[in-house]
Amino acid sequence: MDKGVLHTLQQEILSLQGYKPPPVQAQSSIGLGIIESAFPYKVFPFRVVHELSSYSEAEAVATNGFIAAVLGKMLSHSKKCMWIAQEQMVYPPALKSFGIEPEQVIFVEARKSKDLLWIIEESLKCETLVAVVGATDHLSFTESRRLQLAVEQSHVTGFIHRVSPRQQETVACAARWHIQSLPSITEDSLPGVGFPQWNVALLKVRNGQTGQWQLQWKSGQFSHLEKQAPALPAYRQLQTG
Repeated sequence: MDKGVLHTLQQEILSLQGYKPPPVQAQSSIGLGIIESAFPYKVFPFRVVHELSSYSEAEAVATNGFIAAVLGKMLSHSKKCMWIAQEQMVYPPALKSFGIEPEQVIFVEARKSKDLLWIIEESLKCETLVAVVGATDHLSFTESRRLQLAVEQSHVTGFIHRVSPRQQETVACAARWHIQSLPSITEDSLPGVGFPQWNVALLKVRNGQTGQWQLQWKSGQFSHLEKQAPALPAYRQLQTG
């Protein structure tokens, strides 16, 4: 088959899956380095839904930090995002260390679990937002597909943080991440708390490459660490998909 025909078919398939060529003005890197080369078009995908799973409180904190760092690269001073959960785990003033002013984030607490996904979906339809972060322990394929359809219309980027998920369902999200914290290292080995460091695992990505990397957040930028990434834990009680 002609290479041109194959390329056209591939672009059509990517478009149907929610991946569309980014506008020229949006093709710049957000600073994730070689991680971005794992995605179609070699850039971090916007206008899709990302799934991130945490299996402990420590992982949930690390995941929130990673999400905040990515959001800090996405938000300009005039832009807003929403952070939706039944109980917030984010300390707003700490967002400044990731380049986000607290007033740029609209925090919403959903008292009832049945209302949570509805609020997330309706927020993802809001074209004035840059991104929506939603924390939930359950997400079915049908629900994830509704979220993906919403962002394809609004061009908002979604981050679904699965906190202690009951099982790992098959979902329609474009990428699945697992973030673990790493021991921080202070500058010049001085006492105190060092810069945030994460083991970042891209477990699933449509038409891309999975992998593991180690990142540090320092001076408003991501930097890669030259260390061997720890092995991912075995989730014996979870159904994978």
